[in-house]
Order: sequence, then structure tokens, then C-alpha cells
Amino acid sequence: MVSLNVLRLISVVGILVGLLSGSVVGQNCGCAANLCCSQYGYCGTGNAYCGTRCRQGPCYSSSTPTNGASVADIVTPAFFNGIINQAGAGCAGKNFYSRNAFLEAVKSYPRFGQTGSQEDSKREIAAFFAHVTHETGHFCYKEEINGASKDYCQRGNTQYPCVPGKGYFGRGPIQLTWNYNYGPAGRAIGFDGLNAPETVANDPIISFKTALWFWMNNVHSIITSGQGFGPTIRAINGGECNGGNSAAVQARVNYFRQYCSQLGVAPGNNLSC
Repeated sequence: MVSLNVLRLISVVGILVGLLSGSVVGQNCGCAANLCCSQYGYCGTGNAYCGTRCRQGPCYSSSTPTNGASVADIVTPAFFNGIINQAGAGCAGKNFYSRNAFLEAVKSYPRFGQTGSQEDSKREIAAFFAHVTHETGHFCYKEEINGASKDYCQRGNTQYPCVPGKGYFGRGPIQLTWNYNYGPAGRAIGFDGLNAPETVANDPIISFKTALWFWMNNVHSIITSGQGFGPTIRAINGGECNGGNSAAVQARVNYFRQYCSQLGVAPGNNLSC
């Protein structure tokens, strides 16, 4: 007969295993809709996941206050059109991306552009569109140039395995790349990122959602904590930094300065990486 103490031990171990397995599955913030992504990138419920610095999901509003800023009022038609109108008439993204699609996608990320002061909101939005402008050529491209010829499959990834015949090259406003990003992005947003990565280039709202998903998981806390624009470049494409592609870095910085000026906010310090 198994003793009561042994049964208790088995029960405790089972609970711990359940908690740990849930955390492991949640790495990279590919959480189910009813789970929070913690500050450390794990999925779950309760204060440890939904409290301080919760990244995504049903975060406790008391721990992640917003400042009441209106993204729609900041990203005016004139601001958005001022970017996309610079794309040529033959660009695939010209009739794909829209301000309406962007604002619809923002509804799923209520902390975007609404954290910190009103100035912080404008800087974050300026930073987001600076990177989007550079990544898409003023919304000209839906997909990475010659992306289909590149291999973005991290083999051996058992959580988000590559599907034969599918390409995980850059797509969307902030070129979503690699199977380990498509998988969790799809799970969080609600599309099959591994089996249907092309969805990002076919549905404009999902396309913007993937950009915001990546931003909120990897960039939002950088820009809203006052670290400056430079570290956001490293978070999006660190290969450009430290002389990797100085022209690209400067282009991103120039767009950020331009958009900050348009939005009436100082760009701050630490602009380059």
C-alpha cells in the first residue's frame, strides 16, 4: 500500500510538472487567447503572469495602466497617407496596407501607443512607423525581396517545426521571419502560422497584427522605458548594428526623427545602435 506521504509527494510533483510544462510551451509568448504572457516570456494566469510587466493577453489593467492616448488621433489619415503615398503605383503593398487595417489590428494590443506619458506614446508610434517604413519601403512591399529563395527554417525546433514546402521569409509591415516566430505569432493571433505563413501577406489586418505582436513582445518595453530608439534597431535587426549596415541604421534613425517632428515630440537620446 502506498503511504499518504508518498501520495502527497506525487501530487505535488504532478502540479509542479504541470506548471513547468505550461511555462515551457509558452516561451516566445505564443500564448492562447485566455493566457497572459509574463515578463519572462511564459504563458499562464495569475499575478506572476498577468501582473507586473505582463507582455500580452488579459493582463491586469491595474498593473499595466494606459495613459488614455488615442492612437487614431496620433496616426491621422494625413500621417499614414504621407508614408504610403510615397510607394509607387505598382507596389504590391499600395492597395494592401491601410490605416483602417492598422487601427483594427491595434484593438488587439491596447498597450501599444498608450504607455507612459503622451510624449512616450508619440515616440513609440514614431518608432514603429520608422521601422515599418524602412522594412516595407513606404508600404511598397508585403514580402521580403527574393525572400522565397532564402531558408528561414530553424531545424530541430520541435515546438514550431517547419512544414515541408512552406517558406518562413519576411512578410508584413515588420518582416516576420523564421518558423519560431510564425508559429507563436499564429497561435497568439489566431491563424496557422506554420501551415499557412502566406496569410501574413494575404490578410492586411493579420499582417499588421503580426507586426504589433512582434513589437509588443520584443520592442515595446525598450522604447517605453526610455532606452532610446537605438536599441529598437538591435531588437528588430541587430545585424545592421556595429557596422553591419550603417546606411540602413541611419535610414531608420532619419525616419524616426522625421516622424517625431511630424508628431511634435523630441526624439530623445541614444538614437543609433
